[in-house]
Amino acid sequence: MDDFEYERRFFCREMPPQLDDGDAPTLIVQSYYVHADNYALRIRLQTRKARVPMTRDTDPLDVLEQCRDLFSQAFVTIKGPAVGGTRYEAEREIDTRVAVELVRRGGEIIIKNRYSAWIDEDGWNIDVFGGSNAPLVIAEAERSSPVTNLAIPSFCVTEVTDQARFSNDGLASNPYAAWEGEFERELAEHGPQFQQVFGRNRIRHTVR
Repeated sequence: MDDFEYERRFFCREMPPQLDDGDAPTLIVQSYYVHADNYALRIRLQTRKARVPMTRDTDPLDVLEQCRDLFSQAFVTIKGPAVGGTRYEAEREIDTRVAVELVRRGGEIIIKNRYSAWIDEDGWNIDVFGGSNAPLVIAEAERSSPVTNLAIPSFCVTEVTDQARFSNDGLASNPYAAWEGEFERELAEHGPQFQQVFGRNRIRHTVR
């Protein structure tokens, strides 16, 4: 088993409507027991049996309570620092009932809807965040080896692969709402950025 994840991550303006097939996305509720210096220990719950709108008013604790009997899977995950799109990750499935109680007793809670789509040769996850991280949308391409020569969909505005503030553990300690304005000013000043160390980037203008 390879205890590493390989992914590239991108900031998006919205969930591309053409990628919503009408099925319920995966609802993810998670909290962190450690999130410092890009090290993390996370408890995650997930289900596709609930459709929860993601807004700034979405209360993760309320959703956790309302959906406690709907969660189908839960995991405890240990993560190391991300470097060049590679991050140590060790994960184990745990009982959902125990996970609910652990999330309640953990740190700040992250809540999001995850949509999955196959675009060209890659599987993509598009995460739509709620609560204090709304209206953030992050798309990520993940492979079993380094993500090189990637076809990047045009809905990806700029790359945030190695920006720790955009990692889920970073968002737990410093939510997007606290620095959204600062990021938008940076984006306006410097424009979109795409890393050039992962081979040839190809922009995919049409996505079905």
